Amino acid sequence: MLFCALTADIPQQSPKNWTESEVSTWLRSIGIKEHYIQKLYEEEVDGQILLALNEDFLKTKICMKSGPAHLIIQKRDELINSQQKCQEKKKTTGSKRTEFEEKKSKKSVQCLRTVSDGPPAKTTQSNQEKETAQEQRVLISKEDCKPRPFDQEGTNFLYVKHSILQPESGAFNLISPCHEFKSFAVAATLDRTRLQAKFAKEVLKFAAGCMNIRSNGTIHFGVMDSKEDITYMHGEIIGIPVTDKDIYVDALDHIERSFSSDKEHIRQCVRPPRFIEVMDRQSTEKQYVVEVDIVPSISIVKSKVYAVRLPNFKESTNKVEFEKETIFRRVGSKTEPVSDKDLSDFYQRVKDRDAQREEAEKNHFLIAPEMCQDLGRKLTMLMTSGKKFIEKEKWFILVTNKFKPDDLMNIDWLINMNIFCVFDFDPDSKKSGLCSRYLEYRAANMHSLQSYKVSTSTNIKELTSKLVLFDQTSWIFCNGRTDFKGNETPCDEMTWIKKSMIQLKKSVSLICNQILSKGTFQVIFLLTSPVEKPLLHTFYEFFTDMEGHEDIICICESEENFHKWQSFAEDSCGKEAVNNSSVVGMKMSHINATLQHIQPVKTHASKHLPVFVGGTCVLKTQVEEQMYSLEILTVNHCDETSKEFINEEKENTEGQFYHGGRVTWLHFWLAENKYAGEVIERDAYHDTSKLLNDALKYNADQTPVNIINIYHHPGSGGSTVARQVLWNNRKSLRCAVVKPSYPVSVVAQHAVELREYEEKDPQRCLPVLLLIEDSDKEYLDDLRNELEGAINEKQIQYGTLCFILLSCRRSHDPEKKCKESPLQNVSVTHKLSDQEKRKFSEKQKALNKKYDFNFILTFVLMSKGFSENYVQKFVKNLLQGINRHSVECRLIRYVALLNTYVQHSFISQSHCEALLALKFDSERFRRHEFERSLSDQAKLVFLHLRDDKTHIESIRIIHPLVAKEILQQLLEPQQTQSSLAMDLLHEDVLFEHSLETDDYLTFLRLLFIRRSRITEEDKYFLSLFSPFIEHVRGTEEGPKKAIELLEEAFRLFYSDAYFAQQLARLHYTYEKFEEAKNWAETAVKQLPDNSYILDTKGQVYKKWFQAKCKTIENVPKTAQNTADAVETALKALDCFQECQRAAEAERQHVNTSGFYAEVEVGLGLLKLISSVQVFANRSNGHSECMKYLTSDYIPVEVKDAWEPFHGRLKKLQKTIEDTLEWISEDLSYFQTHIGADEEEMPAGPEGRICNPLTWLAKLSSEYGKYFSKAYSTAVLQHGKSIPNNLTSFQKLMIIYDFGGGNITSIFSTLIDHKDAVQRLEHILSLYPSNPLNTNLSQRDIVNYIAAHISLNHLSPKNRKVAPLKNLQALCHKFTSGKVKCLSTALFLCTMLSWPDDNDSEHEKETKYAFVQSAVGHLERSYQTKIKDNPSKRKIYTHFCLGNEHGLDKFVHKKKLDRILTGISLPEKRRMWFSGEVFTKPEIARMLKPVSGWTKDQLVYLEGPKGRKFNIRPANASSVLKSNENITFYLGFTFRGPVAYNIVVTK
Repeated sequence: MLFCALTADIPQQSPKNWTESEVSTWLRSIGIKEHYIQKLYEEEVDGQILLALNEDFLKTKICMKSGPAHLIIQKRDELINSQQKCQEKKKTTGSKRTEFEEKKSKKSVQCLRTVSDGPPAKTTQSNQEKETAQEQRVLISKEDCKPRPFDQEGTNFLYVKHSILQPESGAFNLISPCHEFKSFAVAATLDRTRLQAKFAKEVLKFAAGCMNIRSNGTIHFGVMDSKEDITYMHGEIIGIPVTDKDIYVDALDHIERSFSSDKEHIRQCVRPPRFIEVMDRQSTEKQYVVEVDIVPSISIVKSKVYAVRLPNFKESTNKVEFEKETIFRRVGSKTEPVSDKDLSDFYQRVKDRDAQREEAEKNHFLIAPEMCQDLGRKLTMLMTSGKKFIEKEKWFILVTNKFKPDDLMNIDWLINMNIFCVFDFDPDSKKSGLCSRYLEYRAANMHSLQSYKVSTSTNIKELTSKLVLFDQTSWIFCNGRTDFKGNETPCDEMTWIKKSMIQLKKSVSLICNQILSKGTFQVIFLLTSPVEKPLLHTFYEFFTDMEGHEDIICICESEENFHKWQSFAEDSCGKEAVNNSSVVGMKMSHINATLQHIQPVKTHASKHLPVFVGGTCVLKTQVEEQMYSLEILTVNHCDETSKEFINEEKENTEGQFYHGGRVTWLHFWLAENKYAGEVIERDAYHDTSKLLNDALKYNADQTPVNIINIYHHPGSGGSTVARQVLWNNRKSLRCAVVKPSYPVSVVAQHAVELREYEEKDPQRCLPVLLLIEDSDKEYLDDLRNELEGAINEKQIQYGTLCFILLSCRRSHDPEKKCKESPLQNVSVTHKLSDQEKRKFSEKQKALNKKYDFNFILTFVLMSKGFSENYVQKFVKNLLQGINRHSVECRLIRYVALLNTYVQHSFISQSHCEALLALKFDSERFRRHEFERSLSDQAKLVFLHLRDDKTHIESIRIIHPLVAKEILQQLLEPQQTQSSLAMDLLHEDVLFEHSLETDDYLTFLRLLFIRRSRITEEDKYFLSLFSPFIEHVRGTEEGPKKAIELLEEAFRLFYSDAYFAQQLARLHYTYEKFEEAKNWAETAVKQLPDNSYILDTKGQVYKKWFQAKCKTIENVPKTAQNTADAVETALKALDCFQECQRAAEAERQHVNTSGFYAEVEVGLGLLKLISSVQVFANRSNGHSECMKYLTSDYIPVEVKDAWEPFHGRLKKLQKTIEDTLEWISEDLSYFQTHIGADEEEMPAGPEGRICNPLTWLAKLSSEYGKYFSKAYSTAVLQHGKSIPNNLTSFQKLMIIYDFGGGNITSIFSTLIDHKDAVQRLEHILSLYPSNPLNTNLSQRDIVNYIAAHISLNHLSPKNRKVAPLKNLQALCHKFTSGKVKCLSTALFLCTMLSWPDDNDSEHEKETKYAFVQSAVGHLERSYQTKIKDNPSKRKIYTHFCLGNEHGLDKFVHKKKLDRILTGISLPEKRRMWFSGEVFTKPEIARMLKPVSGWTKDQLVYLEGPKGRKFNIRPANASSVLKSNENITFYLGFTFRGPVAYNIVVTK
């Protein structure tokens, strides 16, 4: 049956008039996937275009698969054909239908109608209007419905518009009422007098007919009868507007004039009008069915015949007149007058009718009461889905209204449930209702329907994080809040429908379709007060979005409240379904007691944490939930689990672990309490415990945050070791697991709260042991910094251990990591020690007695150390007898392929079911049925997973090494991994499956494009391609198969630019440059502003240029045979310059690759030009080349061949110089080295520079050498003096060659001391002897000053070093127009102009003003550089202020770093950031403490005349919240001075 619930949103006019949005609605109703709908919407497909579509357009332009394309065309054609048939049928059908036809069609006939219109207001509607109305109607089904319970007071009931009542009926057994329908559409619009006359006439006529034949009856107004508009069905509920109910009630006053006698009898038998609201999902206007019940009790009507004078409004006299007195009776379904000839017989049979009525009333009162249902069992079965306990892995959504005070005392069952969200229609709930009571025990976030509004810039993950979904209950106030000042006022039903219904619909759809997955949640409608429309609308939205009622249950104590709900719900899902999923008449106290018995956790069980002085404290649940970024491990963890649940689950929990699943806290608890065997403690556990115990020993030099790293092979048990350490230390330390995806600031805040919870003194708290799994190094460092900042802020005594970060991470070489830092790192590998082998052997014997050998395969493999031979034999035996041609075998291959190459990959169970074409009648036993459908082999190799948050079920192979071996052994003789991947791409049922598609497509995408990190001789870089593509191109016909795969993936992933980028890389790697160019251009066309894509395009031309140079490497080079290479190089330069512009515009990413590549191509081009015969083979060839490149001169030999390039080539020198300067400045701002743990963009640049400082020094020198080759070589190699007749340009080029071309290269000499002093002396000799009196550029002055600073650092007593005052004077040459000042110049101004203690007050005042001005400009430059990603780029400190005088007072950072020998680069960074580096006495002696103060978390030092100078702290979190006098060390950065090691003055 097609429910009207499934079609209520279909557009209501002719398809050709549909808008784009209405087309989208129709597409959803036929089951088209959302991404296709979005594409059609973006292509502006409206109704007219829909009618013109064909399959070819959908497949080629929309990139749609054949299946959905065919479905759209088929369903569109069916819609058009059915409309035409229905219209033809209308033309041939008369205005009346027979009763037989009405009965036949009442359940399933589909007809044309306008959903929001009632019958026409005017009876004179033209034929043209009728035809137009018919054209605007669409097919929709109409459900049967029951009438309101007869003659019952206070019944809460409603009708649903367009539902169908049973046809009008005659007298049946006198007690069951007969029914008569009146549309009353026209009469309802009349004035009071006319309306009352019409209403009274129909009611009194019907009443007289019923009373005369002694039958109960109901007359309905607002229901279509067979005489009305033929476009409506007989008995169809339409409703009428009622502005004043008194009009209808008072209309019955006509009784007094209509009956000449027995008026009191009439009043007693005719009940007052009842007004039953009509629910219309398309309208915001209230309408009603008005009903009058007739009850002719025998005690009243006995022996009577009633004649009536019907009122009638005469238009001619403009007043109500009464017709002649008439006796009416019910004949069949009609009320007719008794004719004169039948009158005598009618009177004679009065006694018979009285006797029948009397007998009927007597029998009615003797009907036995209904059998009482076992509501407790029914409730239990509904809540547990037929199991013994409520599932711990299921989410519950609660929809409720106002609670009674007594009911609020019985909500313990709700406290223990996993409530995802509550749709609360009680505006007082936070103040005095369910919410206030819930918050006494649990944490919840207060939200409104608007909170679930997703903007175009927000994705679902961001929304989930923002609302803290899955970690705290989301309490959604659906009709405002009376306690809230944020303008969320409650409103009446109709206003709510107008203002809030759309957002409710969106919120429910979002939760059901994008946040939670079908089968992972259950919706409970808890009706504790009268039901109103908004709550009914909520049911409808859940019913439609959940595609049925199976996971919706209704709990209602009051039968009266339930009736209204029931009448509405039955319209959507039928009477039987509503009854089966509803528990009615059970008191809340009984519900509470019943459900607590089947919950896996005891009610109000307290959790405990250890405290510093010994003993424990109670951890309140709502406090625990407020620390939502942590999974807190308590002293009595799992003690709250009920014994019944333990007995039910203990074997399953242990067995799942040994089958390959992740260890759970319950498993440790079971082992500790002897319900299960102990978990083996591996050697790595003892190693980690020793490091932990060593860290816990008091040490005055102890850092407040300690890190222990566990590096492990995938699947080797590293996570088990880490969790075992937490479990066994939970009674002496405060332990927690850091949940993924929360910012470090939130985690640090919660960690500090956990440390200090219920402790009196922050100085005396137990350390917190935090487990962080699979995080990158940067996250760990940031967390450490945040925690150290918080500790510093609280002034915790140094040497106090506050936090231990236990980092558990995958590694391909854990043992190497352990050797790098044995006091911090622990390795876990597949290889077992002798002691471990004995433990595993004993454990296997115990498990063999308990479990089938095949069920503990993963443990068996681990006990064998995952030896290659054993794994091969194991997989071979496992796969014996498997049907290699079955769909199931295909599924195993697919999962193995993903598990081999994509970490943490899986395929959701729903995807597997779709591929295996499995259908389940019930969601509740879905997993059980799925497992039953699998073969024995599949059951053994698949491990079932369930997401901790969403509870989505999925599968993976039991171990990555097993997956790899299965992949090898299951491939057919002619099958390769590439052909398997191609098959996987073409599995439409997986690619298009609607549930959990995002994860599957993400894994599939990663299979092809996620590159891996490669380590070579301590250098780290990304591979060009994903491991899978690397495998394919390395083992299968070179690049051919890899190209075919990526091309197909590009097509299927809707022309994804990153696949095109990979194809460009792949082609140029094999020197297929034309194809590479085409793919790069395709990628750029998709993402024209992506700097990484533009970089790839540049790399294509760069590699092409290099290949062309190689082709002519051994032949004499002429302008003619080099022109093509020159043109290619210039195209590469264009691309890299475009990449630079895009990179500078990007706010989220920092991509400098275009600058480095431009220099490399530029130098390659210089090399090519200088090797051309005209420049290479002449004695003055070098000077000719320089002359060509730096002046208007063009040698005749190159004039024609290079005609298009001359202008560009003459700018080449300046281009390279400017780019080198940009790189130098960028490196001066930020830390530069790339470590093994630093992340790259998935589409990152082809070649990342591992040591940019070395690269810059080398290429700057190469650049200078091309333009000064003869002179610099003579000076450096032969010791000759520099000629006096050199031009300023030649001198500059020699300076570049010597390493003095930019400030970064000059300061690099402080790292590489080789010939540094000699080089710096040569550099200084090339500058004028008195630079103050010469017109040097800013860049030259900067480099000149930097050379003096570096020379003084390397050779402190060198006579060639200028005094500080001279350099300060030079700085003043920058002062004219500082806005145009280079950042390097401003940096030197800041540092060199820093006041000395012996300066006069006037000098200090001048210097401070000068420095402050320079810092202001530096800050603006910094903000441009840093973009929106400050955590990725740390500002670099070049010098610190020392204790000496003159230039000696500037201590270079590298001088301090040399004291920190044997410490890794990331550790040095951390020590600088935290201030720990300054605790070294030898460093502290070199630096000068500066006095100042803190105020409002800002750092100040005192300038002249009491002026304050704001100094930025190097670590903002180290600044105290209190206002204190302090000392600190001063560092100089390109952002201005920074304060290190802020210490309160004692």
